[in-house]
Amino acid sequence: MPIDDQLAAAVDIARAAVDEAADTGSVGSHLQASADADLLVSHHFECLKPGYGGWYWSVSVSRAPDSEHVTINDVVLLPGDDAIIAPAWTPYRDRIRPGDLSPGDVLPPDEDDARLVPSWTAGDGDEQTDDRFFAREVGLGREWVLSLEGRELAADRWQAGDQGPEAPIAQQAAGVCHSCGFMVSLAGPLSERFGVCANGMANDDGRVVSFDHGCGAHSGARLSRSAGAQKLPDPVFDTLTRDEIDGL
Repeated sequence: MPIDDQLAAAVDIARAAVDEAADTGSVGSHLQASADADLLVSHHFECLKPGYGGWYWSVSVSRAPDSEHVTINDVVLLPGDDAIIAPAWTPYRDRIRPGDLSPGDVLPPDEDDARLVPSWTAGDGDEQTDDRFFAREVGLGREWVLSLEGRELAADRWQAGDQGPEAPIAQQAAGVCHSCGFMVSLAGPLSERFGVCANGMANDDGRVVSFDHGCGAHSGARLSRSAGAQKLPDPVFDTLTRDEIDGL
């Protein structure tokens, strides 16, 4: 886009406008003039404000087609390509992570949360569901329960987490949780894959664990060697017993 010569030459007028609007000593040298539209030009000046490296002052000037009078439209401070700016705003719901909630905080589910369904529809389409389990919820229990998608999301998260089979402690475990006497069974649709650890000495005490998880505190764990006292060999130099000398 061609730039208007008269507006491009209005550097002094633009500087006077930015000097009046900005703090003293915060305006540097003229950087460039660029055409924004017909008879509309922006003059850019270096910003010397502390903490605003890479920013620049922009003064927009214009004139009427049949006039030589230059008009100041606005003076703004803008970030350049190398400017340090605040990151894009992330909604609170997208920033929160497990464990961030403090006492008194509230985090309601979305109105269309795919993880929840009305309790009276929870068993639809699930051939492995015990109808008696869901019948208990209808009319007498919870209004909302986990949907099929909600269950799968939870199962995948638990399976891939620290209480799943890929955890380092499970890779070197003496046995899996499914055969451990400290595992408490769950009820409901996730009971075929997960239980709760009830070993107070285990790392996962009170947590949901997958059946193929495991740790060294398995109820069937045994030491590979005896922990009893071992008989030591005779010492090379006996400094404990008395020497017997003939004639004494």
